[in-house]
Amino acid sequence: MRFDVVSIFPEYLAPLELSLIGKARADGLLELAVHDLRSYTQDRHRTVDDTPYGGGAGMVMKPEPWAQALEDIAAASPVKRPVLIVPSPAGEVFTQKLAYELAEEDHLVFACGRYEGIDERVLEWAAEHYTVRPVSLGDYVLNGGEVAVLAMVEAIGRLIPGVVGNPESLVEESHSDGLLEYPVYTKPSNWRDRAVPEVLLSGNHGKIAKFRREHQLRRTAARRPDLLDTLDVSNFSKTERNVLWELGYAVEQGRAVRRTGE
Repeated sequence: MRFDVVSIFPEYLAPLELSLIGKARADGLLELAVHDLRSYTQDRHRTVDDTPYGGGAGMVMKPEPWAQALEDIAAASPVKRPVLIVPSPAGEVFTQKLAYELAEEDHLVFACGRYEGIDERVLEWAAEHYTVRPVSLGDYVLNGGEVAVLAMVEAIGRLIPGVVGNPESLVEESHSDGLLEYPVYTKPSNWRDRAVPEVLLSGNHGKIAKFRREHQLRRTAARRPDLLDTLDVSNFSKTERNVLWELGYAVEQGRAVRRTGE
């Protein structure tokens, strides 16, 4: 898989040389190139922004440097139509489901906007050469797209086969099945008068699995009840349905529905 990132602060992406993503790059499991947008400017000041038409605060990123950068990347792409991801608070929300979807692509290109954003015509033009997807990390605003790209490349890259040493860890983590991950513990078994739940020391794998599943449901209901609203629970076991009932939910038409009058 190939990643290309365009930014006016290429040094911001240096953390992608570290940890599992850095090792995956060294091992040839993924390719990643960072491009300085200012290299595609034509004036001696290497200008990438200008005042917005219609007035208003801030500056807007000029279209031509972006077009030249994206043309060069598309020309060298291993696929006919790469995916262009534009971090934007106006985009679709980045989720684990979307990370899995994007991990199936062969070439992802990230456009790190700054200031008030990129001239809208760039996205319109890019749609002739790319599959354009504005994507948001959440309902808040960042100074630029670099932080979002760091998060997305790590979330997507770790799903590439071979990047994470134990693939089972991808199955058990938060959001992999629509629920938050269960609490985890390690040695010592008693730390500052806080003991590890006894069932985890029992060696009974059936009871451990039941404990973990129950705490997935409890943690999700407590911290992210919105996830339960869209979760398909039609195949839940009687034990799982009992936990939901205890938490104040009934199962109706395969969905967890908050019981009224609770």
